[in-house]
Amino acid sequence: MKHLYVHIPFCHRICPYCSFHKHTPGGTDMTAFVDALLREAEKQPLRPQTIFFGGGTPTMLSDVHLERLLRGLQERVDMSEVVEFTMEANPRTVTASKAAIMREMQVTRVSLGIQAWDDETLKTLGRDHARADAEATWQVLKEAGFPSLNLDLMFSIPGQSVETWRKTLEHSISLQPDHISAYNLNYEEDTDFFRRLKAGEYREDEGRDAEFFNLAIDTLEGGGFEHYEISNYAKPGHRSVHNEAYWLGEDYLGIGPGAFSTVGGRRWNNVKDTPRYMAMTLAGEETAVDVEELTPEQRRTERFGLELRTARGLPLELVHAESRKMLETLREQGLLSYDAGHVRLTRVGKPLVDPIAVALMG
Repeated sequence: MKHLYVHIPFCHRICPYCSFHKHTPGGTDMTAFVDALLREAEKQPLRPQTIFFGGGTPTMLSDVHLERLLRGLQERVDMSEVVEFTMEANPRTVTASKAAIMREMQVTRVSLGIQAWDDETLKTLGRDHARADAEATWQVLKEAGFPSLNLDLMFSIPGQSVETWRKTLEHSISLQPDHISAYNLNYEEDTDFFRRLKAGEYREDEGRDAEFFNLAIDTLEGGGFEHYEISNYAKPGHRSVHNEAYWLGEDYLGIGPGAFSTVGGRRWNNVKDTPRYMAMTLAGEETAVDVEELTPEQRRTERFGLELRTARGLPLELVHAESRKMLETLREQGLLSYDAGHVRLTRVGKPLVDPIAVALMG
């Protein structure tokens, strides 16, 4: 298995826009939680090329539990071919000692969830950090000497102005990260933001989204970043290898409560209940649920939604004959280009990636 994802579901505070499986630690026995992750990791031989700790907030673990988890993973997993080891982090959860532990345990890349640099927007997002906290955490990570650092940003947030977004982008560039992710806020079901959208408190605006999106492209490309996926920008040599594997449809194994896996045309997720996941794993029971055997057509249609998002584009051979007329129409409209190998979205087409993918599926 080339790609391993480890899910840590704990957060100090639940953000009102986030739909991932996450919760506050409560009375969770963290020693038992680490034991469960390590037990799941040793169920099959692993020799990954990429490892990605996501969440939740992996860096919320204490120094003791973080070191025990990372050291235990090294003892159970063949790390000889790892080229990228990413740890997601949030401000206020990274100390110099945790950063040192991560570096010692071969973490090569840290992705810091800033989202915004102005305190008013951070308050709207329900974040538990202020700008000053993010600045301090970034300095800790820089001083630790990680080979690659990413900043996570978000736009089209209620109340966020174009000028505020511009300042966020410019300040991010000034910090000299190796990679920047800039996500359009989505209103996901089962979140407070979605409920406020339905109540008319918030509203979606495609024109506003496009303005923010285009400003990100102009500013980040002007700052020397390659726009290699709809929401991701990298300095040369700093693309996210793990995330590229997702976008290109490669197999991956997920461990931890709620983690998804896709292996050999089979997809499943672990139970989305942390105490139950821990009990079942430590008892040697199977935690996979919602197991699905993907058909060739399902895999094909998924590739439209993922590979069209990338700079490489979608293999032209996936577009069936009956959709070639639509392909030509979209080209004439200036939304995409294609050659003998791949279909690629133009600057104008990128904000419309989802409807274009649907139009070409046939």
